[in-house]
Amino acid sequence: MLEVRDVTVQFGPLNALHKVNLKVGQGQIVGLIGPNGSGKTTLFDVIAGVIKPNKGQVLLNGNDVTSHSVPQRARAGIGRTFEQLETFENLSALDNVRVAIEACSQRSTLSSTDEAHFLLARLGIGALAEEHAAGLPTGSMRRLELARALAIKPKILLLDECSSGLNNEETAAMAALISEIADDGIAVLVVEHDLRFVMSTCERVTVLNFGEVIAEGTPTEVQANPEVQAFYMGAGLNT
Repeated sequence: MLEVRDVTVQFGPLNALHKVNLKVGQGQIVGLIGPNGSGKTTLFDVIAGVIKPNKGQVLLNGNDVTSHSVPQRARAGIGRTFEQLETFENLSALDNVRVAIEACSQRSTLSSTDEAHFLLARLGIGALAEEHAAGLPTGSMRRLELARALAIKPKILLLDECSSGLNNEETAAMAALISEIADDGIAVLVVEHDLRFVMSTCERVTVLNFGEVIAEGTPTEVQANPEVQAFYMGAGLNT
């Protein structure tokens, strides 16, 4: 569903990414981990269209979207959430989702209001539809942002630190939601610092360090990689 081919991004003399390759299949959950500054957010920005790579390609469902703008990629099926919550704080939860639905050309037979209610209910926050986003707790805000990403009917979801600020119970519930979304055939790429979340939720894991892929495989394979163990020592990699 998503393929990143030999992507290189340079900021002056710095290689933020160097010949990065990554694949996410339909209905697959892939984790992207690495130390701070390893290039994870830069790679997300390349996939979403915020940053144009100096070299390499981004393919969505076999189509080259490297030159496409952010709105073009969203309409093509790339949905995204952010580590720093990005919602329209002065709008209700319902209207936050309606904005995304009405901006997307791939509409269903439902009205935007009915579809927004459906998505909020699916994410477990239907009772908060009329609440202003600014007043919602972090756990509900994370679900609202996910509902808004689903509103564009994505082929792939880019989830940036989706468990950030959540307690253990909320984190487990978020993992279950992501698994349900993948079961619907949506590809999911997750950037996470919570290694327990990654290792228990993702089918495959890609590890970045200094802008390069240093390991890729199943959670078990990645946990056994000596280079990965070296910089995650003591961080719960084997839990």
